[in-house]
Amino acid sequence: MVRYVPRFADGQKVKLAWPLAVFRLNHIFWPLDPSTGKWGRYLDKVLAVAMSLVFMQHNDAELRYLRFEASNRNLDAFLTGMPTYLILVEAQFRSLHILLHFEKLQKFLEIFYANIYIDPRKEPEMFRKVDGKMIINRLVSAMYGAVISLYLIAPVFSIINQSKDFLYSMIFPFDSDPLYIFVPLLLTNVWVGIVIDTMMFGETNLLCELIVHLNGSYMLLKRDLQLAIEKILVARDRPHMAKQLKVLITKTLRKNVALNQFGQQLEAQYTVRVFIMFAFAAGLLCALSFKAYTNPMANYIYAIWFGAKTVELLSLGQIGSDLAFTTDSLSTMYYLTHWEQILQYSTSPSENLRLLKLINLAIEMNSKPFYVTGLKYFRVSLQAGLKILQASFSYFTFLTSMQRRQMSN
Repeated sequence: MVRYVPRFADGQKVKLAWPLAVFRLNHIFWPLDPSTGKWGRYLDKVLAVAMSLVFMQHNDAELRYLRFEASNRNLDAFLTGMPTYLILVEAQFRSLHILLHFEKLQKFLEIFYANIYIDPRKEPEMFRKVDGKMIINRLVSAMYGAVISLYLIAPVFSIINQSKDFLYSMIFPFDSDPLYIFVPLLLTNVWVGIVIDTMMFGETNLLCELIVHLNGSYMLLKRDLQLAIEKILVARDRPHMAKQLKVLITKTLRKNVALNQFGQQLEAQYTVRVFIMFAFAAGLLCALSFKAYTNPMANYIYAIWFGAKTVELLSLGQIGSDLAFTTDSLSTMYYLTHWEQILQYSTSPSENLRLLKLINLAIEMNSKPFYVTGLKYFRVSLQAGLKILQASFSYFTFLTSMQRRQMSN
């Protein structure tokens, strides 16, 4: 059972950054390699079903805890279990969607790494520029790694203190104290933690990489067009200048359409999961900020998690805005092809007319910027990230007022 190995168009393996290299080991969110045999695919389906059942068990146990604390009106204890429960439910929705589209994801990634991903061997400067935009996301990945590490060392302290505490706030409908029951449940805690944590930083890293490389491909398109136009102007082959520019713009438009089509595939692949991610973000940030605010020294895990989630949203939003800015400038790119100079020098009126019609078509085709959206409900942009932070702050102030009211009573 081999997970999909990204390759360039020539078959050479792509060197993945460490967050994606770790994410590739996630058996839920990373597709299988096409070479995987029948029994390997069967085993992968068994693991997926087992993981789904473990998710359901954890959902039940954590929800029981939340209902118990809510009935006791213990706001602090209630919010202790809220972040892990929210991210668990988010993971359930996202994993369900991805498992239903596993084959499509594998083919989509094949297209990306073969045609869109900027090859550092051919375009080292552009690759460094694009890869530099991923530094913040890799920092976020390290912060998520710290969060799960702090959760996973809990069993060590549990053994030292001779207590039987789970990694998350849970109440099971049966006696979980016997060792033969406690140990398997604790191991499922670890399994869930690793799968969800790699999901949190891995899928966001993959989405950001998809967007920045698509953006870089548009920038290469613009650069190549400008360089080719300069050559036409320098050569000044007057009878053929208009035709040369027309052929160049036609070639560029074909590449432009291919990039636009990939953008639509990206939207189709991620629109549901982006919606789920953003829908849970405000509530999650609210619970994390409240726990970090009430007792920062004891709840430092929540503070790190809050910082990672905040930076993740802003970074993803900025990358989405960068792509929108680049695609919005494509119409201007075609307008600034020095067509007026070409018409001045050209001696072919018929080719001049065809050139003007083609430029008009190119401008019209790229009249709208491209955004990755969440079910068309919102756009992945910096503005969307800031709105989520504003909403979470509003929830946070509401919770702090409720806490003060409880304390006064």
